[in-house]
Amino acid sequence: MSDRELLTLFQRHPEQGKYFTTIFCRYSPIVFTLIRHSARSPVQADYLFALTWRHIFYELGGLDLRLDPNPETNSFQNWLINQTAICINQADLPPVESIHYNLQVSPPPLWCYLEQALEQLQPMTRLMVVMAQTFHWSETRIAAYLQAEGEEISPAQVRILLQQGYQLLQAALPEDIRQIYLGEEMTPQDAESPFGAMPVLKD
Repeated sequence: MSDRELLTLFQRHPEQGKYFTTIFCRYSPIVFTLIRHSARSPVQADYLFALTWRHIFYELGGLDLRLDPNPETNSFQNWLINQTAICINQADLPPVESIHYNLQVSPPPLWCYLEQALEQLQPMTRLMVVMAQTFHWSETRIAAYLQAEGEEISPAQVRILLQQGYQLLQAALPEDIRQIYLGEEMTPQDAESPFGAMPVLKD
């Protein structure tokens, strides 16, 4: 498919993740090459790479390539390069020791759709899932924190709600994203979480 076809399908079918994933696979080498030369360390490069694709993901929804006055040029590639340059120039990267993102565990397409799925969870469930997966808090620690905030909840209840949250989170992901990144055999009952450790990404 052409870039324009992929963009159109991405915009028309937000419930499918394969179009954005294809764009990512097609252009990630260019984006990463640009970022690698601007970051001080491989860890910071991976972090900025993920943030850049997150930015691209949300910008794609409103992109209209028909506005390009020269249809013979690869306007989409030029746009991607410009967006990458914007992210590089505006990046305020934290120290390496403060970065907890793993590119192999959470490739940018999975992370983008996972973030969207998290937004569909109830606030309490979302908070517990983030505490458990991003900060590796135990059920006892999560319950203690919530109790300090005025919630009457036990560690056993936290465990139940976490399992429900994982199931809802997986169901909220596009089916093709689950197939590409999680594998069809993986279910919420097979592990504490089907997603591995969630990345900590900051704006």
